[in-house]
Amino acid sequence: MTSPKISLHGVTKSFGAKKVLQGIDLDVAAGESVVVIGGSGTGKSVLLKCILGLMRPDTGAITIDGEESVDLSGDGRARIMRKFGMLFQGGALFDSLRVWENVAFGPIQSDGMAPAKARDIAIAKLGNVGLGPEIGELYPSELSGGMQKRVALARAIAREPEIIFFDEPTTGLDPIMADVINDLIVKCVSDLGATAVSITHDMASARKIGHRIAMLYDGKLIWQGPVADIDRSGNAHVDQFIHGRAEGPIQMQVRKL
Repeated sequence: MTSPKISLHGVTKSFGAKKVLQGIDLDVAAGESVVVIGGSGTGKSVLLKCILGLMRPDTGAITIDGEESVDLSGDGRARIMRKFGMLFQGGALFDSLRVWENVAFGPIQSDGMAPAKARDIAIAKLGNVGLGPEIGELYPSELSGGMQKRVALARAIAREPEIIFFDEPTTGLDPIMADVINDLIVKCVSDLGATAVSITHDMASARKIGHRIAMLYDGKLIWQGPVADIDRSGNAHVDQFIHGRAEGPIQMQVRKL
């Protein structure tokens, strides 16, 4: 049996008295797309940051391709990071750089690639997300929100990563543009043969881009399984969340008027 591309075992993370992650166990196979769902403040972003190495878990193991990554630093950390691509929630494009320079940022800054070659790659990646070469000469402020998200996706795949992370990829988009972005994510991940880990509270997105869904609640993964099984999870918390019902075991912290 092949080892998982990403494996988390017993991962915990607290901030003071607040226990954000309470013993996370999760395996992601090579070429698999796993979507972690859950409400705001449930620890999805903290989980992603721990896998990325941006936060250090208090306890537990995180392995990438069988290699323990928690204690890596220097060249070891750089080697692991080279496998990663990231689509940030707000796009996180650099306003002062043209679109092609944004897409080429990784190849130029991290790989030392000549700008002319990196520009060719950037234009090709923009083509992968349905944007013509003329878009490369514009600045992010000249683009719509949906186009900015496409550029951010092109940047995420520019170095042809083995693992791509998607942080709320459809936030701020109308339903039609969100569906376009979801389709592009599926295509780009498939074309690269990449492994994907996404966090979202958008169930339409989760159903489209994931092979498997895991729900994070109160610092624990309370359910995980194939996308096709989520409507019959048998878990009241999952059922309430995927149908967006106010009534149920998940109580929102809202002050009564």
